[in-house]
Amino acid sequence: MDRIDQELIALLRQDARRPVTALASLLGISRATVQARIDRLRATGAILGFTLRLPEADGVGRVRAVTMLAVSGEAIDKVARALQRMADVVALYSTNGRWDLIAELDSADLPQFDQALARIRKIDGVVATETSLKLARVGG
Repeated sequence: MDRIDQELIALLRQDARRPVTALASLLGISRATVQARIDRLRATGAILGFTLRLPEADGVGRVRAVTMLAVSGEAIDKVARALQRMADVVALYSTNGRWDLIAELDSADLPQFDQALARIRKIDGVVATETSLKLARVGG
């Protein structure tokens, strides 16, 4: 994957519906070259598909956050299963360092967010949490 492929992917991340002619103009290459690169990136699995973003998925009017969790002993699998059953937890990651897990939260409003945090803190095996709200998306 060269620099042009990386720039093409960045442009598609910003707007996957951007016309091929517009992509070509922004990249300074022909429309046919852009289409060939998109086809190749899809064939090799570098691009798996295109998706739709809705305003609510972008967090407009919602409370979005990341919560880092420290988990006691060997309770990590039990805690992970409990988190995955929570509707407000939209993604869960293992990590290294001080924290064992990172949960990405998306709640409809502050009261729902507060309830989600309270439920997370009550999960048996969770010994500490730290939560940061996502305020504004930076860049595309």
